[in-house]
Amino acid sequence: MAWKLAQSSFLTALFVAPGNAGTAALATNLKLDVSNHDAVSRALKKHDIDMVVVGPEAPLVEGLVDHLLDCGKHPDLVVIGPRKEGAQLEGSKAFAKAFMQRHNIPTASYGAFDASQVDAALAFLGEMKAPYVIKADGLAAGKGVIITEDLDEAASTVRDMLSGSSFGEAGERVVIEQFMDGIECSMFVVTDGTAYHLLPSAKDYKRIGEGDTGPNTGGMGAISPVPFMDAEFHEKALNQIIIPTVKGLAADGIPYNGFLFFGLMKVGGDPYVVEYNCRLGDPETEVIMPRIQSDLLNLFENMGAGLLSEYHLQIDPRTCSTVMLVSEGYPGKYEKGKTVTTPERLEKDTLLFHAGTSISRGSVLTAGGRVLACSAMAANPENALKKSYALADAIAFEGKKCRRDIGQDVL
Repeated sequence: MAWKLAQSSFLTALFVAPGNAGTAALATNLKLDVSNHDAVSRALKKHDIDMVVVGPEAPLVEGLVDHLLDCGKHPDLVVIGPRKEGAQLEGSKAFAKAFMQRHNIPTASYGAFDASQVDAALAFLGEMKAPYVIKADGLAAGKGVIITEDLDEAASTVRDMLSGSSFGEAGERVVIEQFMDGIECSMFVVTDGTAYHLLPSAKDYKRIGEGDTGPNTGGMGAISPVPFMDAEFHEKALNQIIIPTVKGLAADGIPYNGFLFFGLMKVGGDPYVVEYNCRLGDPETEVIMPRIQSDLLNLFENMGAGLLSEYHLQIDPRTCSTVMLVSEGYPGKYEKGKTVTTPERLEKDTLLFHAGTSISRGSVLTAGGRVLACSAMAANPENALKKSYALADAIAFEGKKCRRDIGQDVL
């Protein structure tokens, strides 16, 4: 998003908190704890900032937007991101499921249980058919979903979550769902609570291992648009899920000015909601942003002014792919501080987005599990992926890992 905002002719200054080695080249990084609402507020005053785009989920769920809009210190501030109430669509899976049920939005059947209902949860589980899907209710950095064929393992997972021992507070309430057998994809909108614009669709690859094996990660790669998302599926998703969600928020009196991510499962030919996010997904953002031809800052200004319905969003028809380079050991334990070397000049239509990186004495170092996203644009998925992998191969750091099968299932 920083990369896209930096291209705007309307931009006077760009700040990123806390930022990384990539954003340092585009903007001023601010060493800020984004969960400290007062610190964010002080930075806005100090740097004369009049627009805030909240990227991650935690500050949204914690109510950063409410604080900035209601503290009285920033009367003309435009904030892109929902208030705490709307952010519950991501912050509480039980809230999201009840919302979908209320507004007849297709999703898997479910039961929600808290720490006082262990016996009821186990009884509900016993009535389900394998495989069993168990989700921590709260935020768990994309890792709070367990799917197992084994009833005993499912039962112990439920016990561990509800006792708070596996995901802390996030798991002290669980959602047990009917397993949906299908293929996943993601759709995204920007909305001001009334109007909306569809952003490009994407498919991401969550598991660490090739062939979708091993534990879940924050995402190992993505492709946009989704080749199997035909006009009929698109239309169904729009009419059965996206429009009812935007209308449902308005009907429930929940103001919403920001992004909505729809994690979908295509079962047969029909879409079902797996989850909502109240922000852009990652690494889908790294394939969506390059395809947006419009000025992103201008789009955000229109959202802030309630003029989204009059805005014309232009999308590049080409394919964009991204391959994630990660640290050895991720999503488990991994070492940081490895020196990263990148090509001096990038090939045409390739982009390198930083994730877990930092700068020390002019060198780029690894500073996270997911280090760099290698994005590329081309007329078709095959060529985009070829370029992404060529860029991935041209980068070096000790323990560099990536999945070699991104996009193969849809080609």
